[in-house]
Amino acid sequence: MSKNETPFPADFLWGGAIAASQAEGGFDEGGRGLSTSDMVPYAKQTDYVDLAAHMSRSEASIREAIGHPGSEGYPKRYGIDFYHRYAEDIELFAELGFKTFRMSISWSRIFPNGDDAQPNEEGLAFYDSVFDELNKKGIEPLVTMSHYDMPIKLSLEYGGWKSRKVIDLFVRYAETILNRYRGKVKYWLTFNEINTTIIEPYTGGGLIAERENNLLEASYQAVHHQFIASALATRAARSIDPASKIGCMLARMIHYPATSDPDDVLAAQLENQLNLLHTDVQVRGAYPAIAKRYFADHHIKLKMEAGDEEILRENTVDFISFSYYTSLVAAADPGKYGVTGGNLYSTIKNPNLPVTEWGWHLDPVGLRVVLKEFYDRYEVPLFIVENGLGAVDTMQADGTVEDDYRIDYMRRHIEQIGEAIRDGVDVMGYTLWGAIDIVSASTSQMSKRYGVIYVDQGDDGRGTLDRSRKKSFGWYKNVIATNGAELE
Repeated sequence: MSKNETPFPADFLWGGAIAASQAEGGFDEGGRGLSTSDMVPYAKQTDYVDLAAHMSRSEASIREAIGHPGSEGYPKRYGIDFYHRYAEDIELFAELGFKTFRMSISWSRIFPNGDDAQPNEEGLAFYDSVFDELNKKGIEPLVTMSHYDMPIKLSLEYGGWKSRKVIDLFVRYAETILNRYRGKVKYWLTFNEINTTIIEPYTGGGLIAERENNLLEASYQAVHHQFIASALATRAARSIDPASKIGCMLARMIHYPATSDPDDVLAAQLENQLNLLHTDVQVRGAYPAIAKRYFADHHIKLKMEAGDEEILRENTVDFISFSYYTSLVAAADPGKYGVTGGNLYSTIKNPNLPVTEWGWHLDPVGLRVVLKEFYDRYEVPLFIVENGLGAVDTMQADGTVEDDYRIDYMRRHIEQIGEAIRDGVDVMGYTLWGAIDIVSASTSQMSKRYGVIYVDQGDDGRGTLDRSRKKSFGWYKNVIATNGAELE
């Protein structure tokens, strides 16, 4: 293939992604209510064990955070002030040539408490303005309904997604935004990384661990309710706007076996089956066969109501979206191997791969493996909606950020997407995480940067908030302009 040829289809959706809870700010403006993400403070630690404990919230820590005035120490409350600077940021996205922009809606900006009688008009109007600005620039919004962010009242008083009552509240929220933004938003995702509710129940499902006797059972119950809510939102989307497309979203955590020992192969196979359980339900419309034994072995008894199986079967999604950052390793006896850290997980070290500052394996080829396995299994369009490198960037005296390491990361992953497309995989698009530096989901750090746009803000929230272009900005702009033909 020559330099000017590209495997990417003409309508490939290049873009970038953020989340409301990490970028928006304005936590106490426009009628917005407090959310679960507002309760997570800054943490410098990046060790897996500390991080897992940090992201879980006790009832006492939540109530303390609710009484904490302002946003100091709670960086997600101020984000990068996208709430006030969205037009400036969208202008930069247009300069990059974005075809699409993935973002989320803050549930507590629309229903401040989650169970309010009426939606908050000021919140609805804010997103009208954002979508109008995107549409004016020719950028297609890709909108996540729930991205690690739910009204805190639903966690404290309802028990989070463990409560069946939250399904109806979410569906009302979904119907509200689907009706309001009909014609403005074509592409929707229901839940961000829905499988992470199993890994971190508070972040994904609003569960308070100390209240549960069997936290794993409670987490799967919460995910089941999210499956039903997602299916009902999918049904609503097709009724409200038949032109819309709705997808699920998975954190794809592919596991390789540590060795060719059959027991290690079985261990990796089970990890992959449990990861893909979530897409099995949302794409195939039913729980996979492995779930029955796994639930029995772990004393998990799901409460399913009459009609649940039919709801799941009849309201499957149009496409699969997913995040891919790293690959993992599984073994029958993990204790025999060293461990590397991660974001929401730790894993056995893979001797064939380097790791990032935060302990993630760098594995571009793994993305091609994931794409091929997804497509072989489901034969539906795929959308890579999160992929990127978190790193400590240094601004030079002349105002530049020489992030060649990020360019190398992006180049190698985009090359593998192209190879997967040549393999016959139907890939809809790629949205870089994050398009612009935002507050980290896990540690609430600002110093863990992903963007091709630099934001002048430190971990303590201080800075001008000025935006500037990193070296990777120009590189990615050219990739989009050439539809992936020029990656050097």
